[in-house]
Amino acid sequence: MQPQGHVQILCNIIDFGMNVQAAGDAARYIHLGSSSPTGYNMTDGGDVGLESGVCSSVETQLIQRGHKIIPMKNAWGGYQAILWDKLFKVYHAATEMRKDGQAAGY
Repeated sequence: MQPQGHVQILCNIIDFGMNVQAAGDAARYIHLGSSSPTGYNMTDGGDVGLESGVCSSVETQLIQRGHKIIPMKNAWGGYQAILWDKLFKVYHAATEMRKDGQAAGY
């Protein structure tokens, strides 16, 4: 989940204009069963796990496009971040709402 989570956070900030906290709070998804460098070759498209915050219409559309949706709990990783705002010269901190933690900077 770690590299997939990193990309999701960055997409939320860059592509969707979310602030650093909202980017981490957004519902996540995970793809399982990809081909791997250890020799496993994916033949069926793999599985997609969706966090409960993903709306049902998105899940329906994914199923209609041929994706296999599987139930997932607690697979979403952890997140703390500090973002430097160059324009306003301030730090923005965010922490994971799914588990204990904190982000701090000075």
